[in-house]
Amino acid sequence: MIGVLLGIAIVEMLVVHLVVVVWLGWWAALVAGVLDASLVIALIGLIRSFRRLPVTLADGALTMRAGSLRSVTIPVANIAGLRATWDAAAIKQRGVLNLALASWPSVVVDLDPPIELRRGRKLYAVAHKLDDPVAFHAAIAALSPRHGH
Repeated sequence: MIGVLLGIAIVEMLVVHLVVVVWLGWWAALVAGVLDASLVIALIGLIRSFRRLPVTLADGALTMRAGSLRSVTIPVANIAGLRATWDAAAIKQRGVLNLALASWPSVVVDLDPPIELRRGRKLYAVAHKLDDPVAFHAAIAALSPRHGH
């Protein structure tokens, strides 16, 4: 989805640049072009960060990341299990961190006890869109019998 956004941003950048040149001149087009180019560069950096900063399970902690945007580290002892099903209302609850960004999550990790984030917010579950949810389920199930459901 972010790749699609990048494609749309590039097309928009070209169209806006041409419109601004006609209406406001080259200097205004240059300013708009610099702003649009910085957006495109930021989106490319975000897309690259997804590979550079993956979800990891190591040293007794599960680190779930959405590239360079968001990250949460969950001690393995706090993983209560994986949900079998969920709906939009469950994903939108205040205690659920949705790292799936613009797509539907493929896994939801329930936490017990919840993790306390900044400003006192409690995190009860983390939703994410993973490339290989089956391997993720197997890795979580291998931790202990408690995590396998």
